[in-house]
Amino acid sequence: MPTGPKGQKRPADVIGNAVRVMRIATGEEADDVPDDGKSAAAKELGSKGGKKRAANMSPEPRAQIAKKAAESRWRK
Repeated sequence: MPTGPKGQKRPADVIGNAVRVMRIATGEEADDVPDDGKSAAAKELGSKGGKKRAANMSPEPRAQIAKKAAESRWRK
């Protein structure tokens, strides 16, 4: 059985996955989400970091960072 990005087991076929989603939705099966080890406060503060950083930057450094990110995405 294939594993997801966090090591969770999941069905290999589409129908098996649909049946699993249906069982989770009806409550027959528990949706096992592995704990990533981060506290809720750390997750909340982490989601604010990028916005705050961008707000504190002038447009020129933001443009340079965006250009570098786009180049790295297109390089793949």
